[in-house]
Amino acid sequence: MLMLASRSPRRLDLLRQLGLDPECLDVEVAERRQPGEPALDYVHRVAREKAGAGLLAAASRPDAVVLAADTEVILDGEVLGKPADAAEAAVLLRRLSGRRHEVATVVWVLSAAREGSARSVSTVDFAPLSEAAIAAYLASGEWRGKAGGYAIQGRAAAFIAHLSGSYSGVMGLPLFETAGLLRVHGVPV
Repeated sequence: MLMLASRSPRRLDLLRQLGLDPECLDVEVAERRQPGEPALDYVHRVAREKAGAGLLAAASRPDAVVLAADTEVILDGEVLGKPADAAEAAVLLRRLSGRRHEVATVVWVLSAAREGSARSVSTVDFAPLSEAAIAAYLASGEWRGKAGGYAIQGRAAAFIAHLSGSYSGVMGLPLFETAGLLRVHGVPV
């Protein structure tokens, strides 16, 4: 039985694109970068902690296969995180404007018998953004709960001049890598 250790509707939708309908687990994991922790190590650790918390929550299900992921926007080695409010989202969008950044997603799949992970790092080039474009995007509310303050699958797609990597990875779950992990765990994809 596939279980998704996430509250992300995007991850659930992406898994459904693979023909899967996982049970969702609500797990709480502190998403705080340790001093000196490299950005990619941080993403890897948080995804693993989410998967571990999910496997603990599913302990009564010996057939559970738990999938968890973490996605972060990284600019010049700094993890931008999710903005707390519109003002912080505006700051993030101004920082990304006209710049290249990375979006890293790490996926972990755990079961009682095995574990595995995969990483997807995409490069995203933002076009220069006007203050009017930023204000309109903030008014849409799409920035809420999004790493870096934007959602590639929504209105922010118009900000992206170039993407090199995984579109679904930038959304929050790289489907190619995820499908491979699930097959190893006996989940038909």
